[in-house]
Amino acid sequence: MIQEFCTFVKYMKTKIAENIKFYRNQMNLTQSELAALLCGKKSLISNYENGYSTPDIYTLCKLADIFGITLDGLVEWEKE
Repeated sequence: MIQEFCTFVKYMKTKIAENIKFYRNQMNLTQSELAALLCGKKSLISNYENGYSTPDIYTLCKLADIFGITLDGLVEWEKE
């Protein structure tokens, strides 16, 4: 059970990282430009996209708003 949960968390972190990069590129934003919209540094976005860190819930909501998508869409959450 614990191993399944850890696998799920790793999967979610990877999907979030991939989606941040995907939607940033869809909007033709650089990492620096997206960071400025979040009042952060370019390294913050790089860390998100490379999976070194994961945005907190406030930042996830702000990213979804910037990208014009739902939070569910950003994290690709589907209730089974």
